[in-house]
Amino acid sequence: MRAGLFNILIACCFFCSCASPNQNIVVVDHSSPSGTKVLYHVVAPGETLYAIAWRYNLNYKNLARVNGIGRNYLIYPGQKIRLSDAFIEPSVVKKPVLSRSQSKPATKKPAPYVHTKPAAKRLEKTSIKANKPPAVKKMSNSTGWLWPANGPVVDKFESNKGLHKGIDIGGKLGEPVNSASAGEVVYAGEGLRGYGKLIIIKHSDKYLSAYGHNKKILVGEGDNVTAGQKIALLGSTGTDKVKLHFEIRYEGRPIDPLSKLPKR
Repeated sequence: MRAGLFNILIACCFFCSCASPNQNIVVVDHSSPSGTKVLYHVVAPGETLYAIAWRYNLNYKNLARVNGIGRNYLIYPGQKIRLSDAFIEPSVVKKPVLSRSQSKPATKKPAPYVHTKPAAKRLEKTSIKANKPPAVKKMSNSTGWLWPANGPVVDKFESNKGLHKGIDIGGKLGEPVNSASAGEVVYAGEGLRGYGKLIIIKHSDKYLSAYGHNKKILVGEGDNVTAGQKIALLGSTGTDKVKLHFEIRYEGRPIDPLSKLPKR
């Protein structure tokens, strides 16, 4: 009888300790990857290197460099992509500073050149050179940025450390979504959680833009698009309302799209 009572008391103490409000319970959210903790990513079917870099807020060029991936940026399903070293920018090699003892010996300046041709010929050559038209500077081929949709901004950028890494533009279902600048489509699909049907466009080695929650995607990976070209239809995939989620990233880092888009 005493042994049974003792066992009951032990069990009660055990359950009370489990239900104690002071007990710390660790909850880990596996739905959103953490770039500082996740060391590797296994490529899923349909993923591109650009999409993986976008997911972890990385520069795709750094990601390719640390994994020995060529300039074609081709990857294959099941491939293990190392993420840890991609957060570190390539080191800048500085030229060594020479001490006085290591400095190059001073060299004599060459003697000034003395013309030996007759003065008349020298003047003729000078006049011919002076009649040449001035060199024309090459203009930049940048097309600038355009608004990707006509609706109002319903949610703004929250900074690089915030959860909202772009802006949301409202509108009606099926309205056009346009490319904000000329470039190449490097991702078109539904592989990134929280973006719905997503398009990523590469504009240069530094700039990428993304267009999420589309109803329908009208372009494919590898397509070249022009600024203002219709690339999708406004939708609500991956979210609870019709809107376009628009992001611009510079060398992998999110920036405020309103700093690039023209003022309305």
